[in-house]
Amino acid sequence: MKQISLMDKYPVNELRVAKDKITFTSVETIIAYLKAKIDAHPVATYIACFNHYEHTQSLEEKKINPEILDAQNIIFCFGKEIPMPAILAVRPRSIGVVEMNDHFVLTFMDAPNRELHEVMVGWVQSVTN
Repeated sequence: MKQISLMDKYPVNELRVAKDKITFTSVETIIAYLKAKIDAHPVATYIACFNHYEHTQSLEEKKINPEILDAQNIIFCFGKEIPMPAILAVRPRSIGVVEMNDHFVLTFMDAPNRELHEVMVGWVQSVTN
């Protein structure tokens, strides 16, 4: 997993995993696995899945990298505290799962809570064999 700065301002964690190094065969199976992790967590709450690929494909004016075969987000929240109004700007959390020809890419933004950030790192890293 590596950390990148998306558009020079968003701290994003990215894991690229070759299809032959993972037992999952689709974005849906990875999303289902992550949902089970969320459901098992004592604080996390599952919110929704968003099929970003399907949504963008349905638009009249669209632009999708031709190497992207599927792209979905699983949306959830750890929100056990509301210390200030601005914290809502970084909630809920989302993990993006993208299928490319020969690999999957999982991404998420840094969480403000270091402990919960490490939980997400663990979830994402655990999809690999």
